[in-house]
Amino acid sequence: MNNIENIKDIFRDYSIGINGEEDMKRCSVLIPVVNIDGEDNIIFEIRNNKLNSNPGEICFPGGAIEDGETPKEAALRECFEEIGLGEENLEIISQLDFYVSPNNILIYPFLGIEKKQKENMKNFISINKDEVSDILSVPLKYLLNYEPEITYSKIINMPKEDFPFHNIIGGKDYKFREGRYKVMFYKYNNFVIWGITARILENFLNVYKKHYNKKI
Repeated sequence: MNNIENIKDIFRDYSIGINGEEDMKRCSVLIPVVNIDGEDNIIFEIRNNKLNSNPGEICFPGGAIEDGETPKEAALRECFEEIGLGEENLEIISQLDFYVSPNNILIYPFLGIEKKQKENMKNFISINKDEVSDILSVPLKYLLNYEPEITYSKIINMPKEDFPFHNIIGGKDYKFREGRYKVMFYKYNNFVIWGITARILENFLNVYKKHYNKKI
């Protein structure tokens, strides 16, 4: 078999992935859309102030994918460990778009709805105080009608001191391109949802509004 035949054999049914995934930290998050006091809400966490990473910030339930588990399994496990909602309460109905952060984290977002419609999920939430100080429930209707504040951060490629500049044209004078990173802010009462959480939230809301292109 020659090279061309080998290429055809290997790549004809090739399943695409994400280039560089093996070097990224892999995480899953879950967007719980549930009934709270008779209204559809999205549940967020307020992270414990004693955590080393992003203390006090607002996020979705989620965390690192462990060896041997799928991204979906990780999302459900983390949600149950952090706020007590798991497979008994939630049905994963879709995976949303992958998100790759500027600091090399690959995130698999999942959308979950309650299995028993019209059952008040507030009665089933159990907070892991080691990780979560409280939950924040935000009405879906509010988020669908909200226009987030948007700004941009600059992303700069800063090579390390031992970078082999002799391998590239221009050496130390090489003009690395700058990028920009969209930063969004959703405000609700005295809380601000921003960063990666806001970008994943935006993805969900945009998909919803493309199919129901009107305010509710």
